[in-house]
Amino acid sequence: MSKNKPNLNTVYVPERLKEEICNISNCPLTTVVAPMGYGKTTLVNWYLGECSKKDNSLVIRINIYSENLAIFWKSAQDAFSFAGLTFLSEYACPTDAISGGLVTDAICNTLSGKRPVYIFIDDFHLLTDETASTFLCAFARRIPDNMHLVIAGRDSFMHSSDVISLGNKLYQIDTEQLRLTFDEIVQYTHKCGIEMTPEELQQLFYVSEGWYSAVYLNLNTFSRQGHLPSSDSDIYTMFTEAMIDSLPDDQREFLAVMGLADEFNLPMASFITENSDVRNILNHFTKHNAFVKKLSDGHTYRFHHMMKECAEKTFSTLDREKRAKYINRYGAWYEAHDQYIHAMIAYRYDDNYSKILQVIEKDAGVLLSYIKPQNVLNSLENCPEKVLKAHPAALLVLMRCMFNWHNIPKMLELKELLLESIKEHTEISEEEKGNLLGESDLVTSFLMYNDISAMSKLHQSASHQMTRPAISISNTAGWTFGSPSVLMMFYRQSGDLEKELKEMDECMPHYYKVTDNHGWGAEAIMRAEASFAQGKLSDTRIELEQAYAQLKVFPQENILLCCDFLSQRLSLITDTVIKVSLEERYKELVDHHNSGFINIWSSISAYFYALSGEVEKIPPIFAAHKTETMNVLAPGKPMVDMIENQVYLAQKDYAKVLGKSPIILGMCDALHYQLVKLHVIIQSAAAYHMLDKHDQGIQLLKEAFEIAAPDSLIIPFVECYSYIKDILPDDTFSQEYGSLVAKINKLGKNRDSSTIVMSLHELTSRENEIAALMAKRLSNREIAERLFLSEGSVKQYSNQIYYKLHIEGDTRTKRKRLLEMLAGK
Repeated sequence: MSKNKPNLNTVYVPERLKEEICNISNCPLTTVVAPMGYGKTTLVNWYLGECSKKDNSLVIRINIYSENLAIFWKSAQDAFSFAGLTFLSEYACPTDAISGGLVTDAICNTLSGKRPVYIFIDDFHLLTDETASTFLCAFARRIPDNMHLVIAGRDSFMHSSDVISLGNKLYQIDTEQLRLTFDEIVQYTHKCGIEMTPEELQQLFYVSEGWYSAVYLNLNTFSRQGHLPSSDSDIYTMFTEAMIDSLPDDQREFLAVMGLADEFNLPMASFITENSDVRNILNHFTKHNAFVKKLSDGHTYRFHHMMKECAEKTFSTLDREKRAKYINRYGAWYEAHDQYIHAMIAYRYDDNYSKILQVIEKDAGVLLSYIKPQNVLNSLENCPEKVLKAHPAALLVLMRCMFNWHNIPKMLELKELLLESIKEHTEISEEEKGNLLGESDLVTSFLMYNDISAMSKLHQSASHQMTRPAISISNTAGWTFGSPSVLMMFYRQSGDLEKELKEMDECMPHYYKVTDNHGWGAEAIMRAEASFAQGKLSDTRIELEQAYAQLKVFPQENILLCCDFLSQRLSLITDTVIKVSLEERYKELVDHHNSGFINIWSSISAYFYALSGEVEKIPPIFAAHKTETMNVLAPGKPMVDMIENQVYLAQKDYAKVLGKSPIILGMCDALHYQLVKLHVIIQSAAAYHMLDKHDQGIQLLKEAFEIAAPDSLIIPFVECYSYIKDILPDDTFSQEYGSLVAKINKLGKNRDSSTIVMSLHELTSRENEIAALMAKRLSNREIAERLFLSEGSVKQYSNQIYYKLHIEGDTRTKRKRLLEMLAGK
């Protein structure tokens, strides 16, 4: 045993590991994967500390404490803020490809440069949601050379496909590399100031198996007792005996209580423990306990997970009354600091349902969406009915959540409890009763979705009863569930278009009153879309301008995007000037940091470029058909899928259209989406015709005309005109729907001409020059002589012209089609 006082808090990193860890700076992503206690955190922190000394690196440390994505994201935002980077607080947690791309762009644009940047995420094994690992792997593929992502955890989180695709961008450190050798253990004991015999060193190597924490705990026992622990002691027993049981009662209880916290500071520890000596206790621990750390911000403390697990076991041995007291103080602290998920978890620990409901009411369902629905349902099942009735506002929030989670029976059950609560609690003022009953009607109206008449009755009821805006609806949230069109959402019945427009006009003012103008302008853009669908282009222009003007009063980005969708489609048929280009709108939307709006923009862009034939400009998420990765709520999905179908048509993948259409039509029938259904039937007819199955195409067009004729809807046909124009004259429907066919032919030719002009704009000046000579029927040789080019060069230019104008076929057919297009121009 050493005669000098040992220093067990010594950080020891073997030279071998120092060399290996340096590879972090050569790779975008490093993973450090090993069981608990192998020194993962110590090793990475040592290396990052050395980097900060040498090259003034920026180090961002993110600690993970639970499987909850919202808690992880808050930790990431706090870590960036501590580093002086507050921009991340403006972004929601990335849960799909679009939101992940926004966050990645923001981080890369902000941090790219010459200064080395290291982002260290610790204890990643606790975050079991694959959303996070998918995002981080995609992030690692894109980060600039000066940035390095380091992820430490107990379990591998990457699929083999990710490992292969990352290739040399990934560096992996595992258990075998972290395990201490016999010689390294000898060096470690000397560095700690402990003297051991060769036999004792051999025993230490044998029982620890090179496990860093096992070595540390064995040395701790050896320094206090003069001998190593018995070989049959497990690591947790050894840890508890060495680091907790040997402490005075007040310090042991302090560790047991504060071990429940992810991180804490002095005010929090003082509040939770009601101990006036907190500062001295923590100073002692940070000096003598390697498992209690003060973080680099200088005021936050964190327990190693081994310490937390053993402390939690010790906490469970406290009497029931003590545990309840501490847990509820945790809940009160988190609630007071707006950490609502932490507060709900704390109150749930003690089954304090009254407090849980109080927090749900304060949160208004925002963070509740990040909790697994089943966990919420389990809590509700165990919550006494009397307690639920005591919190009517929380019941409203829960009703809305159940609707979002498609649990309608539970939603209706909660509504009954709400109504009973209002009757039983006579102390509630008449005004507040009106607010509760009105908002109940408002939430119930979602069950009548796209039945404007039924929804309107409930909205009017809510409007007449409520004196305040609803607490369960935010006016900053999206209004169309991810759809770029209001008309596609609410055109329910063929022949009822005018009736539905009138009902929308009557309905929306009541809805605006109780939601603080959520969805403002919806009825205006729906009317403009209806005029467009009927081919009333002058009316469309006027009504579209009116819709844009309304949005200057109460801006609503979701409705603004619906206006853009109509404006873009209108530009393909008339000479309408687009107010804001797709590129300009995207730049504006990025500043909102809202992936839902970017999803809608992607849908608009995909449809526009599919119609214009500019396939190469279709956003990748549609071009590669990865729309299943988009976060779109169920009511918006048929519109997204219909747009993807149009992309398949533009890509000439007609069989895929026919494969996907029955699924979309099933959704349309379930949601009563008559306009989307019309589009999909026409797309299917187009696909059949392009595959030379003309009879099937004609039969589907007949079905489409039966839906469209009562309201004179022609634009869905016009937008697929280039595919169906050859079968439009068929007697099967041209006699019965002759006037509609005539309008479709007229606008269809205009649309084709507009598309041609747009395509011609893609040609270079030389290509335009050659195209003009081709239009004069000059041969390749004649063009070559006139422009002083080789015939081979003219041929190359010709092929490029055909490619850009999407002209296919043999040489004669392509030249004929080009002449037709240029004549049409």
